[in-house]
Amino acid sequence: MSELKTLQEICNELGVTRRAVQGYEKANLVSRVGKNKYGYLLFGEAERDRIRRIKLYQQFGFKIKEIKNLIDAPDCIVKETLERQVLILKKEQEELNTLIEIAKELIAELGK
Repeated sequence: MSELKTLQEICNELGVTRRAVQGYEKANLVSRVGKNKYGYLLFGEAERDRIRRIKLYQQFGFKIKEIKNLIDAPDCIVKETLERQVLILKKEQEELNTLIEIAKELIAELGK
């Protein structure tokens, strides 16, 4: 049987806030497995992995609504969606690199 962890332990382990996990619950993305004798919410390994995946998808730039469609989708859909997101992220990276170069040029001009 997998080890159950409290909400606080999950938050500390995964670097997510209590409020974020509560939002995931409200959006029906994750469910607690129960409560311990002290009333603390408990999560199992599957829920912990799911929270980790949700957080990762958010870091990739997906919104909760998009994650709801993605989290339980077949692998082929997830792969296709992630491939599209990688292209978007690369474009954003190029734009940021351009802005950084412009800022460096401006800094150099101001330093004269």
